Amino acid sequence: FRKDFMWGAATASYQIEGAWDKDGKGQSIWDTYAHTEGAIEDGTNGDITCDTYHKYLEDIKMLKRLKATHYRFSLSWSRLLPTADSSAPNAAGVAFYNKFIDGLLANNIKPCVTLYHWDLPQCVQDKGGWQSEDVVEKFKEYADFCFSQFGDRVKLWVTINEPHVQCGFGFGMGIHAPGIKGQFSPIYHTDPMNACYQVSRTMLLSHAHTYRMYSSKYRAKQNGLISITLNSDWCEPKDPSNPDHVKAAQFYIDATLGWFAHPIFKDGDYPDSMKEHILEMSKAQGLKNSRLPVLSEQEKNLIKGTYDFFGLNHYTTRLAEQITDETQAFAIHPDMPSFVYPDPSWERAGNDRLPIGSEWLFIVPTGLRKLLNYISKTYGDPSIIITENGCSTKHSVNNPGDTKQLEDEQRCRFITSYLNEALKAHLLDGVDLRGYFLWTLMDNFEWAAGYTERFGLYHVDFEDPARTRTPRKSAATFTKIIEE
Repeated sequence: FRKDFMWGAATASYQIEGAWDKDGKGQSIWDTYAHTEGAIEDGTNGDITCDTYHKYLEDIKMLKRLKATHYRFSLSWSRLLPTADSSAPNAAGVAFYNKFIDGLLANNIKPCVTLYHWDLPQCVQDKGGWQSEDVVEKFKEYADFCFSQFGDRVKLWVTINEPHVQCGFGFGMGIHAPGIKGQFSPIYHTDPMNACYQVSRTMLLSHAHTYRMYSSKYRAKQNGLISITLNSDWCEPKDPSNPDHVKAAQFYIDATLGWFAHPIFKDGDYPDSMKEHILEMSKAQGLKNSRLPVLSEQEKNLIKGTYDFFGLNHYTTRLAEQITDETQAFAIHPDMPSFVYPDPSWERAGNDRLPIGSEWLFIVPTGLRKLLNYISKTYGDPSIIITENGCSTKHSVNNPGDTKQLEDEQRCRFITSYLNEALKAHLLDGVDLRGYFLWTLMDNFEWAAGYTERFGLYHVDFEDPARTRTPRKSAATFTKIIEE
């Protein structure tokens, strides 16, 4: 890899910080959602989780032992601005992140800061959240505050993490906060199948306005880089000789990666395949217009080119074929015509000692190389930073098994094999790869899976009030790769 390659680990505020109602912090949509009965697989929440708010110095020591050069973490909007008003910041929240950032830099670890990793302030949600036009100005105001407070030391920014996942899971399937679903949802409330598309527009505009504001107001003085992070599986046709399967695989990539990558990295607008298909589906439901918002020429020009690098989260690969009535229930947003699934011969990430594993994560290292090449060719050879990539173990609620699993051989193989494919993409294929952030530094609150899914290089004992961290074998494996 490059001499200045970024080696790091990644986390998110709600998943590790805890102190959910301490020192003036406001509530976020994940505080609300995780306290909703039936929302989380094991009935837990992120009230304390890893307690990073009180134990951040331990986290820094862990990163130093890993030999990490960088650390990607997110800021809690509601900890910094409890009422989402930048004129009334929470001094304790500002002080916490200042201490954290200064501590990282004192140990020669550069911060990569994500402004938004899914934990919208509940007070913003109460006024419409991402479905409201007002959120665009609110996000810009929040970002401006963060740049003014921390931008003298933070030189790598991510505006929004995995927007298509937030749109699909939070506003389509209703399985993430704020739990809005395209049909009746007992957990939260309902929406007539267009919330995820409304949200994609306000997220694109929020990102674009923030990028433009950073460029005009802060870039010359702070000299940082800013972009967005998009999640993408690699996807291939189940039968490459079947045109319907080929079309289904391409649509899946268009409607996940391309949903946000096309507007930002290509031409300012959604992929044609999405626009055509969603219009067709909308008309079939008796609507005159598409449920996918039309972006104006002014909006397209605003959005296009708002990146300094391509932030990529990647975990797994899928096969695709056209969807049927029987498989419709598995679609990740209301209009997906592709049915995607793993090849049963692929190794599943999970718990080798129990007959369970992660339902979604199958280990296909070659998919990363193919995806990196696809991004490079499709989006004009941008510099790419892998902002998340990792391997989980799965533990059932009734039979948690050995959550410690310090000899995590599967995760060691995952890290080595995926990084090897990334190196091939860089050295052999010419992909401009600048960094790799492993998900994740330590076990944490893994969203709707609670504590049943563990990705950590470090095991965290959630039964222990001290939240003791213990390195797994994979931590040593990752360190060795960084060193050599």
